[in-house]
Amino acid sequence: MLWKLLVEYLRPHRPLLAAVVVFQLAQSIASLYLPTLNADIIDQGVARGDTGYIMSTGSFMLLITLAQIVCAVIAVYFGAKAAMGLGRDLRGDIFERVGQFSEQEVTRFGAPSLITRSTNDVQQVQQLVLMSATLMVAAPMLSIGGVIMAIRQDAQLSWLIAVCVPVLLIAVGLIVTRMVPLFRKMQARIDTVNRVLREQLTGIRVVRAFVREDMETARFARANMDVTDVALRAGRLMALMFPVVMLVLNVSSVAVIWFGSFRIEDGSMQVGTLIAFLSYLMQILMSVMMATFMAVMIPRASVSADRIGEVLGTESSVRPPENPVSTKVRRGELEMRDVGFAYPGADQPVLSGISFTAKAGQTTAIIGSTGSGKTTLVNLMPRLFDVTSGAVLIDGVDIRELDPDLLWGHIGLVPQRPYLFSGTVRSNLLYGNPDATEDELWTALEIAQARDFVEEMEEGLDAAISQGGTNVSGGQRQRLAIARALVKRPELYIFDDSFSSLDTGTDARLRQALKRSTAGATLVIIAQRVSSIVDADRILVLDDGRIVAHGTHHELLETSETYREIVSSQLAAEETV
Repeated sequence: MLWKLLVEYLRPHRPLLAAVVVFQLAQSIASLYLPTLNADIIDQGVARGDTGYIMSTGSFMLLITLAQIVCAVIAVYFGAKAAMGLGRDLRGDIFERVGQFSEQEVTRFGAPSLITRSTNDVQQVQQLVLMSATLMVAAPMLSIGGVIMAIRQDAQLSWLIAVCVPVLLIAVGLIVTRMVPLFRKMQARIDTVNRVLREQLTGIRVVRAFVREDMETARFARANMDVTDVALRAGRLMALMFPVVMLVLNVSSVAVIWFGSFRIEDGSMQVGTLIAFLSYLMQILMSVMMATFMAVMIPRASVSADRIGEVLGTESSVRPPENPVSTKVRRGELEMRDVGFAYPGADQPVLSGISFTAKAGQTTAIIGSTGSGKTTLVNLMPRLFDVTSGAVLIDGVDIRELDPDLLWGHIGLVPQRPYLFSGTVRSNLLYGNPDATEDELWTALEIAQARDFVEEMEEGLDAAISQGGTNVSGGQRQRLAIARALVKRPELYIFDDSFSSLDTGTDARLRQALKRSTAGATLVIIAQRVSSIVDADRILVLDDGRIVAHGTHHELLETSETYREIVSSQLAAEETV
């Protein structure tokens, strides 16, 4: 998967990679030329006392060194640019793919894992590309060139290269093979740390309310220690690698000097040649070390690439149609025909045999006990899930045949847990309609019974909203979410238990204002509180995934035992008469 990702995402950066190869080649040639010049200075200049030759050759070496530095800097610059471009493109594609996921895929991966995959995992692949451009490209050039130049200096000592290089490769290879499974474990345990931390930050109020700080601290400590243990084991192996490499390098240096000294003694080799040969051997071994250093990074990057590939290779269970219907939604009439739904792997369906029509200009309410399937039913309406049987239709067209953007553009959904984005009141309202005027924003706030508290804020519409809307109360958050849907002015409104945090007075005023402002639109209200739906044109009673009764409030009081039980559990006896 790693190779596939690199080929695909580095293709647009081929000119940069070509430049990296050219400048790394130039740098390598300069590095390989310097020991030969150094040998000449020793043999031709120092040995003969020729100061002029030493100065001229030394000056030339300085120029070569300067050129080497310039080429190295340019190569790293282009390599970094290619690596950063790859990281940008990968993160963008992961974000786009996750944005296409249905609730099913998001739940399967989990938010913490998706965050890790789009940040830490992408960073591992990006770092591999950067280090490859810096080290890996030059390593084979230096090693191959070093072998050639060493043989040119003295072929009889070259047998040392054939011994030292395999020893170094075997020693490092044994260490690297033990690091691969540790890196795989590390990424999975980083997911766990992210999940625990996310849960604690999101549920901080619950943690404090139940005085469970010590328990959560211990839970995080366990997850943190799991990562630490794996990291320490991998770190010990990595720490072992460099002493092993240095041992091989130093033993090789001693061997070259030992055997070279005998050749110098019998006059078959000069001192400068021996120093040059030693320099080339060091270059070869350092190149091998750089390659093995990259070999350490490759397993971790490979694990990360596999995890990224899982996200990019996962198709959403809610797929757009090949030939979408582009007819505009005009009335927003919602119809469900014998709808059934079962979660993957479940023994029993959550919904079965659901049939009803929510007509334009009317309010259709759905009520039921906890676990009756209300939220699942809501998720089917805007096609967050696809039905497993039957069909959901908008204005007589199956929503699976509609263009998703067209469908969502005509639905105003206020979820059970309203979410506000970090920014301002204005930016959150404009999320519903970026072209809305200030008067339209205030009108929506007034209908949602939110105008009063927004006007009391120091900056009004420009008052700051923190991530998730945590700096406003639950009721204010719900009203702002309702106002956001009203700004959109869709043909179909879906309120998923969106009045639960409102007091009964605010709830009543809001419903009256909604009835006036949404005349002609289709309203679907899912509720647990009877007072929120008593004036609905039609109420559907959901029980165990089936519609067991329907009618107005008064009709259901007379005909439905299930509805009477719900009402009697909430309202005083005189209100049920």
